[in-house]
Amino acid sequence: MPDDTTLDPTVTPETLLSDDDRPKGGKLEEGAALCLSGGGYRAMLFHLGTLWALNDHRWLQKLDRISSVSGGSITAGVLGMNWTSLSFDGGRATNFGELVVNPIRKLARKTLDVKAVLNGLFKTGSINDKLTAAYDKELFKKKTLQHLPDRPRFVINATSVQSGALFRFSRPYVWDYRVGRIDNAPISLAAAVGASSAFPPLLSPAAIDLTKFTIVPGSGTDLQKPPYTQRAILTDGGVYDNMGIETAWKRYRTILVSDAGGKMQADAKPAVNAVQHSLRVNGVIDNQVRSLRKRQVISSFGKTRQGAYWGIRSDIANYAVAGALPAPLPRTMELAETPTRLAEMPAELQERLINWGYAITDAAMRKHVDKKLTAPQGFPYPRGI
Repeated sequence: MPDDTTLDPTVTPETLLSDDDRPKGGKLEEGAALCLSGGGYRAMLFHLGTLWALNDHRWLQKLDRISSVSGGSITAGVLGMNWTSLSFDGGRATNFGELVVNPIRKLARKTLDVKAVLNGLFKTGSINDKLTAAYDKELFKKKTLQHLPDRPRFVINATSVQSGALFRFSRPYVWDYRVGRIDNAPISLAAAVGASSAFPPLLSPAAIDLTKFTIVPGSGTDLQKPPYTQRAILTDGGVYDNMGIETAWKRYRTILVSDAGGKMQADAKPAVNAVQHSLRVNGVIDNQVRSLRKRQVISSFGKTRQGAYWGIRSDIANYAVAGALPAPLPRTMELAETPTRLAEMPAELQERLINWGYAITDAAMRKHVDKKLTAPQGFPYPRGI
């Protein structure tokens, strides 16, 4: 997995870890972290199914960290802002549907990306400003990072276009390890999610005015100086780490990865003009980085890590667990091809994506994480996949 040390050979791995990331005693902790990938509304709903399954299996409350990027950050943000209002009974939140499912499904009935682009082009303010305003209106209602719980630690990740590093939003701090750390920042959840899901080129970049805050002296490495300390220019968290793994990997032994990311399609006749060819080459690079991260995670299980990976392109038959919910591969691959958009989605497609996230999470958890879990009685929605 790529490491931040590639940016500056004078920086040691130890300096890259905040107090929160640094394993106590130099060893990985036995806690569990959930990583939610990007992928627009497709990811938002697939991950909603993941959270639903974890809640039904009484694993949601066991999580120590939830790290997210892009579409996964929308789902994580809704869960995080409502966490302290969840009523856990025997380890299961009985009001999960009301507080988490309903607002996310309501958002999925609205198109945000096109409206944000048009308003950004023809009105004052940037496209990302309009997207952030829409998130705040539809979901977050002026809530800030300070409305997130202490545990689990929610980390909403964006990518700094300036430093090339992750820019992390969390309750105790926001941080770019090269620029510095801001403690207890009252940044809106909408701004954090808007930066995390600033999918390039149209929804990117997001800008955060850092002059409103105090950056902790000595908390950055080589870029704790103007103009870096004045304005953060950010893009989608998936540009750096499309599965949201980085901020969990360095601390916890149990890693759960829910991956609803897209996949580069073959092109028999790729364009040869400079602009389109460059975009295609960048797509190849991005696709390979994603594949390398996935391989590293999976190959670590049973060695340095425990946990499970499941993806929207996984074949549930490969998990070979008794009582797995029916999820025919042709049907699930249809869902995997859902465009990476923030666009209105029919109720049937919403429910199929949620059901698929629920089914594959159940299979992966019962196969690789907790063999004592019982098979589910059925899908969250009766229509199935």
